Amino acid sequence: MVLLVGLGNPGPKYAGNRHNIGFMAIDAIADLHRFAGWRSRFQGQTSDGTLGDVRATLLKPMTWMNESGRAVGEAMRWLKMTPGEVIVFYDELDLAPGKVRVKVGGGAAGHNGIRSIASHIGPDFRRVRLGIGHPGRKEQVQRHVLSDFAKADGDWLGSLLVAVADAAPLLASGDDSTFMNKVSLALGSQDKVRPDKAGAKGKAGKTES
Repeated sequence: MVLLVGLGNPGPKYAGNRHNIGFMAIDAIADLHRFAGWRSRFQGQTSDGTLGDVRATLLKPMTWMNESGRAVGEAMRWLKMTPGEVIVFYDELDLAPGKVRVKVGGGAAGHNGIRSIASHIGPDFRRVRLGIGHPGRKEQVQRHVLSDFAKADGDWLGSLLVAVADAAPLLASGDDSTFMNKVSLALGSQDKVRPDKAGAKGKAGKTES
């Protein structure tokens, strides 16, 4: 069994934000693989289903981003899982828009949602980093992540979410490299990718609290 977590801020005001791409990925997985209806528990919204032969629970914390660990920790303990069975989808400034990388462990790299989860369950969970691009200057980061995706982002964003959802059973079975390569090929990139080493650095700004 695995717990797939999408990070974002709750409420319609934030629904289209770059910072909410984790929510978007989880919704795409639920839709494509016909998961059960959403219900409120673990301080979030959850849905149950299967990815390939693996039972999975999807979780969207309904806390603010920087309190995401409360929901993740509660769900992990209730479901009797280990950190290695937790997979978190979130926005990554240091990847170009549409790029995807998977890593295990490492630091939070300034991402408040990741920092919160690590403080509740430790750092050794799997992370699916979804590239949103960097605005270029540190002082522009918060505005960038808390702004909606532009209309011009629609094509790559839609394709990315479909590709991630389609390849999700590979993540559930632990085949991170094949997951990344399948997503890359679906998006028209021929470069083969491998899971990142722990400790990769990034520069996310402070999020809503």
